[in-house]
Amino acid sequence: MGISTWQLLILAVIIVLLFGTKRLRTLGTDVGTAIRQFKQSMSGDSKDLEDNRADNKSAQKESKSEVS
Repeated sequence: MGISTWQLLILAVIIVLLFGTKRLRTLGTDVGTAIRQFKQSMSGDSKDLEDNRADNKSAQKESKSEVS
């Protein structure tokens, strides 16, 4: 009654075909960054959080220039 391995594989192929690997990689990076920032904000490291925000802004500028 659950989802089998084959069904998950077919679903993954459909998602890759719809969105493309580049967009999925960007989405994965954004989700990972958001999780890292959330963990840092919960631990109280505000200096590290500000450093990561600056790094993320520069990374976003680089990714936008790659797309253009």
